[in-house]
Amino acid sequence: MNEIIQNISIFALPFILAVTLHETAHAWVADKKGDPTARQLGRISMNPLVHIDLFGTVIIPLLLLSTTGFMFGYAKPVPVNPHNLRRPKEDMAWVAAAGPGMNLALAIVSGILYRLLYSPNLFVGGSLFSEFGSSTSFFLIPLLEMLKFSVFFNVLLMVFNLIPIPPLDGGRVLVGLLPEAQSRMVSRLEPYGMLVLVFLVFLDPFRFGLMRNLVMPLVSVVSSYIFGEVFI
Repeated sequence: MNEIIQNISIFALPFILAVTLHETAHAWVADKKGDPTARQLGRISMNPLVHIDLFGTVIIPLLLLSTTGFMFGYAKPVPVNPHNLRRPKEDMAWVAAAGPGMNLALAIVSGILYRLLYSPNLFVGGSLFSEFGSSTSFFLIPLLEMLKFSVFFNVLLMVFNLIPIPPLDGGRVLVGLLPEAQSRMVSRLEPYGMLVLVFLVFLDPFRFGLMRNLVMPLVSVVSSYIFGEVFI
């Protein structure tokens, strides 16, 4: 029980920020592109309560955390009326890309903060641990763990959502980029997209290993790049 509480204290804030700002970004871009639906529903907001989905934001994360020690989930999708957009096909691609784009930005910011706090090259005599003494570790170690999780989770959310299967963001970006005939063909998958994802992620009878062989390796590469190469 103590371990679960400790994990919640580290994972909860990065998780809430990641899913909240992901949906806020969708809502903000949709409003800028001409559709006020999300704004009128109060979805351009930093208040997590307006974005919470009981199943995706509360039940699934807590179940995963208590059984696997890891947290994953999603927020309530932002409603977008394509007919209000100035250029429906192209603008929907921008709206869809905004969520993963926000997660990438959050991952980069978290990586910068992590390296600022931890890097031995940025402070005379070493990192903040040696600069201010070991007593700071009581606060810094949990903060560093939060920042590490923030990088990993935001990259995971970005990569997973960019899978080119509608209704995921990657599928909607693909619909916006393809020529009209191919775009219509891909968009017809949307009613079945979640079933396809469940099939590929959880059942995977063909041993393709979408998460194991594609998503997680990409998450590892991008996360390592943020931690290791970009900010040295």
